[in-house]
Amino acid sequence: MVIGECMKRRVLIAVVGHGMHAKEEHMKIAEGVGREIAKREGIVICGGHSFGIMDFVAKGAHRENGMTIGIIPEDDLSKTSKYVDVPIITGISFARNQIIALSCDAMIVIGGGVGSLTEAAYAYRFSKPVIVIKELESIVEPYIGKYMDDKKTVKILGAKNAKEAVELAFKSIKK
Repeated sequence: MVIGECMKRRVLIAVVGHGMHAKEEHMKIAEGVGREIAKREGIVICGGHSFGIMDFVAKGAHRENGMTIGIIPEDDLSKTSKYVDVPIITGISFARNQIIALSCDAMIVIGGGVGSLTEAAYAYRFSKPVIVIKELESIVEPYIGKYMDDKKTVKILGAKNAKEAVELAFKSIKK
């Protein structure tokens, strides 16, 4: 029996954004995004740390009995969120951003600086839908409604809240 005959692959949604500089508003939204992904039986993929967006998106998914994967930049589990079900230890620091982007079906950005920009740029480069939640001080926000370069692989989408971001992510994924 072929695996595809007995089980359908679940959607992987990467969630990226502020780490150490996350504000309470960012973390509340991240938790909501995690919940919404889990309600739709998607899987959260994130940077896996025990702080910021990574921790709260995983926490939200867990509250809905969802599955979480953390792509850990270090070579140990010391900073890993207790809400990450599957930690993948890379030991490659921020190069792990490419792994996050390649592994997901779509990406949601909640705030964030240059690290989030690199993750979004990788997702864009690999033609993955990128959804940015508006008005959260994201360095990616100026790209909403635009392409990141002249290759025009995917238009960056904007959402006003967690529910809309997850709806857009699922709707944007090519079947």
